[in-house]
Amino acid sequence: MKPKFIVLLGAPGAGKGTQAEGLSKTLSIPHVASGDLFREALAEGTELGLLAKSYIEKGELVPDKVTIAMVQKRVAASDCEGGAILDGFPRTIEQAEALKRVLTEEGKSVCIVLYIKVSTETLMARLGGRWICRNCGAVYHSLFDPPKEAGKCDKCGGELYQRSDDTPEVQRKRIDVYLAQTAPLIEHYRSQGLLVEIYGDKSIEEVQPDMLKAIETSC
Repeated sequence: MKPKFIVLLGAPGAGKGTQAEGLSKTLSIPHVASGDLFREALAEGTELGLLAKSYIEKGELVPDKVTIAMVQKRVAASDCEGGAILDGFPRTIEQAEALKRVLTEEGKSVCIVLYIKVSTETLMARLGGRWICRNCGAVYHSLFDPPKEAGKCDKCGGELYQRSDDTPEVQRKRIDVYLAQTAPLIEHYRSQGLLVEIYGDKSIEEVQPDMLKAIETSC
């Protein structure tokens, strides 16, 4: 069976993480989130992790070459033989081209890029009710996906908190920055015939079948 390497795009609040977890379970391929790769590398003290830390401590962006090296190592792992859901990477055309080279070396390729398109109004509403676990990073929402016990993570029992920068002004800026940053990437993948837009203003349960149908058609 052909490996399914799927790229997920979507602004903060679009539900990429939640959708990626659902797709991962249904398709039996790992969810590879760039943020998790950084945290794992830092926690394990790997060479790449220490290199990334040196930039983070100076308040600088981690260079593409370091991020790409982490992704390359991850997609070469045995559990990615059948593919992976890539969440948070790539974010630029340069990263997209690097990912293409990395996968080509392995005899693999991205089969579809799913862009979860959500209105700014909906994104703002979703971000305002978001709670995050301090321990494992699991994300909840007071309206759409509340924890079983208020303030406590269902998965690990960790404390839930709201980010101090989740004000409407900051939220809107984050959305605007993401959209401006990824607009070229969206057009890049569209020009390659890989991009499929998914209407994301619906509930999580309604969006997932649309994504699976698109994957079945393209992969």
